[in-house]
Amino acid sequence: MRLERWDTPDGDFLEVARLDSPKGAAAPRLLLFHGLEGGMHSHYARAMFREAGQRGWAADLLLFRSCGTEANRLPRSYHSGETSDPLWIIEHLSREFPDAPLGLMGVSLGGNVLCKLLGEFGDVLPRQVVGAVAMSVPFDLARASRHIGRGFGAIYEKFFLKSLIPKALTKIDRHPELAPLRRVQHARTLWEFDDAFTAPLHGFLDAADYYARASSLPYLARIQLPTLLLSAVDDPFLPADVLDEVRRAVRENPQVGVEFPARGGHVGFTAGRRPWNPWYYGEWRAAEFLAARMQPFVRTPR
Repeated sequence: MRLERWDTPDGDFLEVARLDSPKGAAAPRLLLFHGLEGGMHSHYARAMFREAGQRGWAADLLLFRSCGTEANRLPRSYHSGETSDPLWIIEHLSREFPDAPLGLMGVSLGGNVLCKLLGEFGDVLPRQVVGAVAMSVPFDLARASRHIGRGFGAIYEKFFLKSLIPKALTKIDRHPELAPLRRVQHARTLWEFDDAFTAPLHGFLDAADYYARASSLPYLARIQLPTLLLSAVDDPFLPADVLDEVRRAVRENPQVGVEFPARGGHVGFTAGRRPWNPWYYGEWRAAEFLAARMQPFVRTPR
């Protein structure tokens, strides 16, 4: 695996972690979008790269702006509704590998980004894109933000804020015009963080406006690509009744399938009898779903 840096059309850059396939440029490819403050260190990223490698696929992980190895040039960061960078990456890969079927996967925040992107741009995606999987998606961001602060989810919230706030303050120091956003240092919840920093930085009125406009739930009915939504009812990031709304939203959309097992937590879905040697069911299921969509497009060597 290697890390590449790609210059973006707006004068910034993105970093992409890449795994080559021994089968060459026409081998199936996986493009992964990570969750909040995720990256190659995330267990699901490592697991999906293993799945890809075992199947002879190539794989790419987009590191969202602010999640790479160094600070980005521009003030903008990443957020749950930002789809322009992912779309640019998809188009870039499709030009680079015109004969390779491309499967998309988004996890948590990245899953929300993916679902929104599919609803927005499904009719203009490159022909190489054959399927998508979105795992543990916070489909309704406002309810997810309120819910995560309760019970076990509060542990995640504190963990995220320990990373998000210092990163935001560093960005403010690098860009003096962002000084009014310094109140983010007092944020004690993700809602307060998004209200003080994410929303104003990216042109939203406040956190409520950001959540309303960035949530993927309203986009699900418009998805035109074979897509699997995999979430657990006991996900501490989301009230379970939101999944009922998701089912209703896609009920008449034959392109979208849902699998909502009772247990699995947030990007959990581990199985196996030996705790020290878990089987990552979620990542395996995602790879199986994408493999079935890729197979008709795989070229057989002569």
